[in-house]
Amino acid sequence: MNIAVVGTGYVGLVTGTCFAETGNFVICVDVDKVKIDKLKSGIIPIYEPGLEILVERNVKNERLSFTTDLHEAVRKSEIIFLCLPTPQDGNGSADLKYILGVADDLGKFFKVEPGIGYKIIIDKSTVPVGTSDKIRAGIKKHAPDFEFDVASNPEFLREGMAVNDFMKPERVIIGTSSEITKSMLAQLYEPFVRSGNPVYFMDERSAEMTKYAANSFLAAKISFMNEIANLCELTGAEVDKVRIGIGSDSRIGKRFLFPGIGYGGSCFPKDVAALANTANENDYDFKILKSVMQVNDYQVERFFKKISDHYKGRLKEKRFALWGLAFKPNTDDVREAPSIKLVNKLVGAGAIISAYDPEAMETTRTVIGDKINYAAQQYQALENADALIIVTEWNEFRTPDFGKIKSLLNEPVIFDGRNLYDLEKMKENSFIYFSVGRVPVK
Repeated sequence: MNIAVVGTGYVGLVTGTCFAETGNFVICVDVDKVKIDKLKSGIIPIYEPGLEILVERNVKNERLSFTTDLHEAVRKSEIIFLCLPTPQDGNGSADLKYILGVADDLGKFFKVEPGIGYKIIIDKSTVPVGTSDKIRAGIKKHAPDFEFDVASNPEFLREGMAVNDFMKPERVIIGTSSEITKSMLAQLYEPFVRSGNPVYFMDERSAEMTKYAANSFLAAKISFMNEIANLCELTGAEVDKVRIGIGSDSRIGKRFLFPGIGYGGSCFPKDVAALANTANENDYDFKILKSVMQVNDYQVERFFKKISDHYKGRLKEKRFALWGLAFKPNTDDVREAPSIKLVNKLVGAGAIISAYDPEAMETTRTVIGDKINYAAQQYQALENADALIIVTEWNEFRTPDFGKIKSLLNEPVIFDGRNLYDLEKMKENSFIYFSVGRVPVK
């Protein structure tokens, strides 16, 4: 099939590349000429394991191309995927200006070129319920007689595992009432579900709600476990044992039960807020979602308090090594990352920070500039530091050289926001060790 993908962020670039990998001809479109020029030169603007080699292969085989010309891409394509950002607005709602702007542009284009054939416009962005109707109305405003369909096909891609998630999806959700669209999308997704994973067809509004409901439920699991961790600290229970105990229940499951200093990224914070806003717009008080957001904000506050309390509130001129800036491992994304919130609090209290992350140093620099120091490697960050703070659970942080850590730090103190280390091992190595939901080692 001939496909246009509008937007070359995480979702758009992965979507276009993976569709090209199964033999389709894909044109990726973006208004950012600098980004498109880089992609044409083989420079991938995001860090996503496995993506670079797929882009290179499909460009070489002329199945994947990049352009800033939306109209030319649409003219050549049967299916148009909208993979555009929906940033959080001031009131927590999803800002649809990019999606509706493209819908308006498509309507104007269809008006002047009515003979280019039937088009299927698929919204793959995470959008509030009713967005498909708004896209449809935006196009019809200019081209009321043009034949097209609008469908919803939400993505369920985890940053750091997005290629694998796309190529081997647990399920595919498609919202459409058109039999033509059902048939074409069933054919398009057939190579990805050969092992029997389901493709669920439903109406557009239910598909839109499914994405928000899924992310909000996972965020709720994380916040619930963080609440349990906080209570464990007060009662002397050990959260890791509690996690294993409840995770063995198949009704609960093992995933998203690891306590920490809160979730971040481009999806969970924005999607939970957007669903809460949808509830407000419909005069419904979604109490659980409000609590999920409150707990997530509190986790960074609580972790900062542990650090502050240890030093009796005297953080001015204290030097901290910080391992991990990305909101999760295997990505360079620092959007809504707990690390940024924690850094701002520490720097605001007068602390000096030297940070290391395998991939997210430059993206962090674009957000907070040079208010912290950036170490070339993880042990360099420890030099002359009073303590080590761990924020992101990169694999390379899991089995470090504890002797080297101890020799480089001014004091053997670790604040671990991801519970990477065994308590007994910390005792054996004579560390002062604070983690989440576990008794401190002193």
